[in-house]
Amino acid sequence: MEVEVIDISNDAKLPANLVAELVLNAPEIVRNFLHIREVPTQHIGLLYINQEFQTLLQPGIHAWWIFGRYLQTETIDLRLQTMEVSGQDILSKDKVPLRLNLTAGFCIVDPLKAKNSLSDVAGFLYKELQFALRGAVGERTLDGLLEDKGAIDRSVAEYIRHKTANYGIEFDSVGVKDIILPGEIKTILSKVVEAEKAAQANVVRRREETAATRSMLNTAKVMEDNPVSLLFLPPAFELVTLVLLASLQLRYEGLRSLERSPQPFLLVDRAFHHSIVLLP
Repeated sequence: MEVEVIDISNDAKLPANLVAELVLNAPEIVRNFLHIREVPTQHIGLLYINQEFQTLLQPGIHAWWIFGRYLQTETIDLRLQTMEVSGQDILSKDKVPLRLNLTAGFCIVDPLKAKNSLSDVAGFLYKELQFALRGAVGERTLDGLLEDKGAIDRSVAEYIRHKTANYGIEFDSVGVKDIILPGEIKTILSKVVEAEKAAQANVVRRREETAATRSMLNTAKVMEDNPVSLLFLPPAFELVTLVLLASLQLRYEGLRSLERSPQPFLLVDRAFHHSIVLLP
């Protein structure tokens, strides 16, 4: 039998070669005198003895004798983490009630600074994200938010990165997932979109009518500029051709004026005894 005397008065940590033997194979009575902590991969551990920080712990199994000492260990995740800020009811600058959901990705780059500076890291980050989101939404109108959703992301990211720069926390991404509008606002926006699409359709229709009239006008002008072709027509057809030319000229000029003016007006086609109301 081999007996080894270990002085734990200055260094209570078990050597690496004894950790596996004592921690895994020692009887329960021996384990009661040990403080054992396993630090997972991609984590870091913090060791406190008698409430004073001692050292950082790398991934693995660590053990200390607890005679005459009060030991505390804490593990901190160093991987990228996400935080959801959901169901935030906020008024926009023009007093429109909105509900927003925000997600943010962050990681702890300095565990000791984060632990010593903040008693509750998650609570602090959640509160600051709330403040940043409310500030970004409250200073913009609804139209401004819908036109540039990225403005909220940029504003919140700038705010939260500035706030956490001295706490060893780094934000990778910040983004608004949803902007939920009240039912009546949705109805109004649907009508606005419908009106815009109808106006675009009217513009396309006017352009097609203008092109068709231009083609007919060009054909009539060819006949007018070619007297020989009119000689072979009965007088009645010649008169109809001239009247048609005048009518097409009037219609073409009316359509061109309509394209330049957003106001509706009445175009009268006297050659065919009817009128056309043109709307923008």
